[in-house]
Amino acid sequence: IPGFTFNPVSMKKILLLIASLLVIGFVQAQSDIEEIQMFQSLFGAEKKSFVEQFVKLRSPQKEAFWNLYDQYDAERKALGLVRLDVIRKYAESYATLNNLQTDELMKDIIALKAKNDKLILTYYKKIKKGVDSKTAAQFYQLEEYFLSAIRTAILEEIPLIRQLEGTAK
Repeated sequence: IPGFTFNPVSMKKILLLIASLLVIGFVQAQSDIEEIQMFQSLFGAEKKSFVEQFVKLRSPQKEAFWNLYDQYDAERKALGLVRLDVIRKYAESYATLNNLQTDELMKDIIALKAKNDKLILTYYKKIKKGVDSKTAAQFYQLEEYFLSAIRTAILEEIPLIRQLEGTAK
């Protein structure tokens, strides 16, 4: 993000947490939800410290912003669990995907992307109204940055849908 320097050590921690979360999503079942939530909390705490460094607020604005941010973060975490479920479904069916399964996965992926984007926009508007436009824009920039990094990490870790030779159903 231009004009803002991240601490490289902290950024590496965040990327390590993202990668760990992705690996867990591939290899563990939904029954291990507590462990996934633990990683989400660790990622959220590291992320929150970046937000604190980037978004400078005065006392009256600070409480309003953090109340809204905490609400946003709870909703973001819920969508993160959905993301992991979609990744798990993909990992479990990758070798045997047919056209119908591929279409269902794509519907899930597209819907999840839309929900994430809508969530950020919703909280941009709430922060703009409850705090101010500049803070809302900073929130939006940071969340788009993190969501893009997560999306990129996922795309780098999962195999592309391969051409299913002779299995079109």
